[in-house]
Amino acid sequence: MTTLVRGRGWARTHPLAVDAAVATVVLICMVIGSFAEPNGQRGPTWGTRTPDLPSLLLMVLGAVLLVFRRRAPWSVLGATCAASIAELLTGGPRDPVVMCAVVALFTVAARTDRSTTWRIGLITMAGLTGVAMLSGPLPWYSQENIGIFAWTGMAAAAGDAVRSRRAFVAAIRERAERAERTREEEARRRVAEERLRIARDLHDVVAHHIALVNVQAGVAAHVMDKRPDQAKEALAHVRDASRSALNELRATVGLLRQTGDPEAPTEPAPGLHRLDELVDTFRNAGLPVEVAMGQVGLDLPAAVDLAAFRIIQEALTNVQKHAGAAAKAEVSVVRVGPNVEVTVLDDGPGAGQDGQDGKGDKGDKGAAGHLEGGGHGLIGMRERVGALGGRCSVGPRYGGGFRVHAILPVTAKGGTA
Repeated sequence: MTTLVRGRGWARTHPLAVDAAVATVVLICMVIGSFAEPNGQRGPTWGTRTPDLPSLLLMVLGAVLLVFRRRAPWSVLGATCAASIAELLTGGPRDPVVMCAVVALFTVAARTDRSTTWRIGLITMAGLTGVAMLSGPLPWYSQENIGIFAWTGMAAAAGDAVRSRRAFVAAIRERAERAERTREEEARRRVAEERLRIARDLHDVVAHHIALVNVQAGVAAHVMDKRPDQAKEALAHVRDASRSALNELRATVGLLRQTGDPEAPTEPAPGLHRLDELVDTFRNAGLPVEVAMGQVGLDLPAAVDLAAFRIIQEALTNVQKHAGAAAKAEVSVVRVGPNVEVTVLDDGPGAGQDGQDGKGDKGDKGAAGHLEGGGHGLIGMRERVGALGGRCSVGPRYGGGFRVHAILPVTAKGGTA
């Protein structure tokens, strides 16, 4: 920290001491100036006169008033102007008491607005200069009178300039602080969005694969004694599902690594090109799934491709968990104009139903299973679709079952087809 910076810091914390120092300097200048004779035969001369006692008292009074110029600027200006007028009206050789009024006017101008500055400046200049011109032995056009006019005018202008600079610096500082706050808020928003995206991915991966593991483990436990071959097949599906879950979790967690960490897996993000693989895992778990794949195209934005895959994955996971053992699912992915429409239907009566209940109960119970058990999955679907500017609707079908329908714009936020 430089000496200048330390001095400015000290001055901000000790304003009264600074004002006392300024008042002392002004008093010294006034006393020295009172020994000068500006109208000598050969110009200004020094030591040819001495100030009288009333003038010295007025100079000391004006200097004392300047100590409080920042606490009561208007009062100090009025008092110093009165002391200056009293000195101008004495009629004898004038002493420079008006210097106190000049400093007080500068303080007022630096602490008020421009219009007030010029009003009070004109009043002060006209008042002091008028009194000086109309009183005393000197002619009205003397240099002393013109000097009073000039010094008061410069004090008002200098104070206004200081005020303008302070306002300019304050505005720049405020804009910088606002920009910093905006950057911090934007960073927090981006972090929150990224955390939400990672949470959705983790939920989709874990919910899908763990649901398959649960189903296959249940099958293995049920047929272990009577049909060991089928139990081995179910356990093989458990192994495959758990391996896939670990691979996808490793890829997702790899996004959170810092610079210098081991390289993250380079496997591409899942998309519709892996739809057949996804559907096979559900078929192996005992869920019949029919797929209708239209001419979607291979040029989908990565965000749209991933969202479509995750929506189908979550919807089929919910069918597996909540629609019941006799449920069937249908998956449809078609390109309609500028959008990709993803539809997943099931006809299940709901978990806990055997599929033989009356049709009047089947749809309601199946829908309840989806809506109550879906947890964050349905919320994640809507968030994914909303982030891309699309629409998502989920709900029971007429006559039973459940329907998930998502419309994903191909020209989405974050990419174009």
